[in-house]
Amino acid sequence: MSEKDPDRGLGSRKFYPAEKEAEFSKTTPQSTPQTQHPAYRLAFQDREFLLREELRPVRFQLELLKPEMLLDEAGVGSTLVMYGSARIPSPERATEFVAAAKGDKQAVAERLAAKAKYYQIAYDLARMVSEKSIVEDGKRQFVICSGGGPSIMEAANRGASDAGAESIGLNIILPHEQAPNAYVTPYLSLNFHYFALRKMHFLLRARAVAVFPGGFGTFDEFFELLTLIQTGKMKPIPILLFGKDFWSRVIDFEALADEGTINHDDLKLFKWCECAADAWAHIANFYDLDR
Repeated sequence: MSEKDPDRGLGSRKFYPAEKEAEFSKTTPQSTPQTQHPAYRLAFQDREFLLREELRPVRFQLELLKPEMLLDEAGVGSTLVMYGSARIPSPERATEFVAAAKGDKQAVAERLAAKAKYYQIAYDLARMVSEKSIVEDGKRQFVICSGGGPSIMEAANRGASDAGAESIGLNIILPHEQAPNAYVTPYLSLNFHYFALRKMHFLLRARAVAVFPGGFGTFDEFFELLTLIQTGKMKPIPILLFGKDFWSRVIDFEALADEGTINHDDLKLFKWCECAADAWAHIANFYDLDR
């Protein structure tokens, strides 16, 4: 009996995949006015078409889908997300950082350098959790995930890297120069156009979030997470807030509750932490994990 042609099987695909169709398009004569015109390009290969204003909903969908597919294929089951400043220097750079500041900027540099301890704590937490190498249901759990940039974000990815673990960086295109830090695992270094979808991907797999001192971006991410849990749009997860002196100075949480714009119980949505061990203990207690 002759071997059966796989293309004649009932379960075989009858339409060519897009990749194959793209190959076929290369064999079309390209010397005619019709084939040289942009209108003739396959829609999914037409960059100018994809960047049109009317294609915004499609770009939203692509930016939602691509990271989801890549993280799933990488076996990432859950993440420990780490938010924080892009300006705080590492401990080894703190002295140099202050020395480089001039005039009025020196006092600001000194205050930022005084927060270098949070770089170290972020590093310690990322390394500690990464060394645990927790796997459940065949998926890696508590994979370190940062915004992929410098400072606290770098500390997170650096801690994971020094533990021999992979980590995620969710970067974003900005008008000024923005590049991933050197410690993000290359195939888990993802880039975004839309802040909204980047923030969604931060939380889709998050099973704990560590928040360090930061600016507008950190505030935005932190308060959106609080709002999602407060309103019941998201189930509670450990929110670990580092730097009580900093946060209490810039936000009066108790005053918000006293004024009635939030409930006093809402202040229980996050846990004050000052070291990596405290943070992991809270995560472990929340999920009933071995420490």
